Amino acid sequence: MEKQLFKEELEKKARQIEITLNENQKDDFYKYMELLLEWNEKINLTAITDPKEIILKHFIDSITISKYIEKKDKVLDIGTGAGFPGIPLKIINKENEFTLLDSLNKRITFLNDVIQKLNLEKICAIHGRAEEFIKKSGERESYNIVTSRAVAKLNVLLEYMLPFTKIGGRCICMKSFEIEEELKEAKKAIEILGGEIEKIDIIALPESEIKRKIVVIKKVKNTLDKYPRKAGTPEKEPII
Repeated sequence: MEKQLFKEELEKKARQIEITLNENQKDDFYKYMELLLEWNEKINLTAITDPKEIILKHFIDSITISKYIEKKDKVLDIGTGAGFPGIPLKIINKENEFTLLDSLNKRITFLNDVIQKLNLEKICAIHGRAEEFIKKSGERESYNIVTSRAVAKLNVLLEYMLPFTKIGGRCICMKSFEIEEELKEAKKAIEILGGEIEKIDIIALPESEIKRKIVVIKKVKNTLDKYPRKAGTPEKEPII
């Protein structure tokens, strides 16, 4: 897609979710798309390769949760993959500190290339699993916002997210629209891990039939040190 057409499409969609982008931000998103498509020929980053689809399903989808981030919030994106939602959120929240965590080193190499070529500051991409990264000094309960667009069920996902979240901070879980059963299964995990459901918002992506639910979990008490459990255990033996 020609750059000007890309910028017009991105601007239109962003406006429909009440986000105004400046020229530098639009340029950054275009460079990000170019890098995503270039790297995608070498490593599997995304099945979505049409520019209009990338704008809607990756970029716009990611920045729908920008409204939950306040100035100076420290943000962790767990299981970031090709950088979603972390990189789009960083592009429009330059003042915030971001950490992107992923278990596949090839993706981290890609993300570091994006960070360098977009000249992004106050952001780092970390190769590792949540169970290992949390053992580093100062990481436990140190983030105001922890987010994930991962596909794991909520009771599994929150075992990775809530231990990183400060008391008073929030987990922003980007989930599919039909999650009633998942929410029931996660009730005990939310309580045990020190959270409570603050709200569940419905997000509709512009000019599409795509809807998702954003589950906002507030951290109300410390998470026991035994969480998250060792690699594989949350998936095999979820808290129910």
